[in-house]
Amino acid sequence: MPYLPQESRLFGRVFGDPEVSALFSDERGLGAMLEVEGALAHAQAELGLIPLEAAQAIERAIAGFAPDWEALALATERDGVPVAGLVSALRRAVGAPHERYLHYGATTQDILDTALVLRLREALALLEGRLRGVLRHLLRLAQRHLQTPMAGRTHAQQALPIPFGFKVAGWMAPLLRHLERLEELRGRLLVVQFGGAVGTLAALGPDGPRVQEALARRLGLGLPPIPWHTARDNLAELAGWLSLLTGSLGKMAQDILLLAQSEVGEVRESAQEGRGGSSTMPQKSNPVRSEVVVAAARANAALLVAMHQAQIAEHERATHGWQLEWLTLPSMFAHAAAALKQAQQLSQELVV
Repeated sequence: MPYLPQESRLFGRVFGDPEVSALFSDERGLGAMLEVEGALAHAQAELGLIPLEAAQAIERAIAGFAPDWEALALATERDGVPVAGLVSALRRAVGAPHERYLHYGATTQDILDTALVLRLREALALLEGRLRGVLRHLLRLAQRHLQTPMAGRTHAQQALPIPFGFKVAGWMAPLLRHLERLEELRGRLLVVQFGGAVGTLAALGPDGPRVQEALARRLGLGLPPIPWHTARDNLAELAGWLSLLTGSLGKMAQDILLLAQSEVGEVRESAQEGRGGSSTMPQKSNPVRSEVVVAAARANAALLVAMHQAQIAEHERATHGWQLEWLTLPSMFAHAAAALKQAQQLSQELVV
């Protein structure tokens, strides 16, 4: 078993999602950092703080930049973050006399956090599209079974009759609320990070807020009331949303697991021959999609604790919470993407 199952050649199709994984790759991360640096230079040129020629030279250097990954890895090992090594390499690419205008007034965390937000925007758009797909399939399933009777169950015992469509509607309701939550969350989460060394934009003097506003506009991001270097509640809220999403999908999958038991036999995951097969018992059709969804939900519930721990940050720039986010948030996205992928198949192929 590899460190991350979603990156495994064997388990990647079960626990991974290529599109979401690509957003958290080194290549996409570096591209987002370069996008922020280029936007910052143009924002400052727009305000007359650096020469337009400097912004153009920076843009050309970024367009033709070919990273030396080994050198960047060594610099990251030395510094703990990749920005210093990247800025040094990029300054060499820009060359005299404009290299000094690159990264002007910014700090490492400004670049990394804003680059993260750019990737989160794309990742959330992908998850939203898949969530809406699950809801469309569930709606059709509920409509098809408005009059299909089954036993409603309370305390794990049979209670009164319900339509199967009613059960499906119960799966849908929290997913619809998650779409509402996502829309509310975006306004708080998708904001620029630009505060300089200690969050006061001191290096830019009175022009700091104007640069922040111009940078946000160029990147299509919102403006926070104050830089959020050590106020990580928005990322914790995002992690909570991911855990809520996988938890609701996990509830659906748990119901399917129980209804698919041999002794119950009210649903099967799919009519497809050979799915969920056993190496020794040919009569079995194991509910493997539901198992993955439940595992993803429980994993995200556990990882959410770490994201809440990461909120405890010191003063104006913290020591370790940032790194804890790096270890946690990409995995939570991977679990959410995997759960949605499996849920799409479940909602489309479920045999009642």
